[in-house]
Amino acid sequence: MKNLLLVLSLTTAFLFSSCTKETTVVEEQLFLAQTFEVTTTLSFNSNSNLYQSQRFTYPFEVFESDAVLAYRLEDIDEDGFDVWTQLPQNFYLANGDIVQYLHLQTFVDVQILLDGDYDPDTLPLFLTDNQTFRFVVVPSEFADANMSMDEAIETFDLQF
Repeated sequence: MKNLLLVLSLTTAFLFSSCTKETTVVEEQLFLAQTFEVTTTLSFNSNSNLYQSQRFTYPFEVFESDAVLAYRLEDIDEDGFDVWTQLPQNFYLANGDIVQYLHLQTFVDVQILLDGDYDPDTLPLFLTDNQTFRFVVVPSEFADANMSMDEAIETFDLQF
């Protein structure tokens, strides 16, 4: 009798303690990175002592919080696909010069610089002429630096 009562108690407890499945509805927001490419020749600026491109205005809306990634067209492989290298990119030349491609960005425009320790008069043209750059703007938002632990738990639905 005690065993039967124990089995019935466990069965009843099991039936009444069913799992609840909470369904969280997430509104799908589509934020795609946007990309544009430019081909340019870098010109020497005697004031800054650097080679630089013109400033390129984005062909779409960019926000201050967005991240801008820059790439330089390095090569085209044997299958005809573009090979890109992310900036900054360094070159160590045979004469001992060091050259580095950089990009300066605001939420209005972007510019390429050729920085480093080099003689501008002997810099090879393959580093300055007809260079193709790709800019990828990744949408993002500034994090709320003042979020409390309770707000973080609620916002990200954390369970401990």
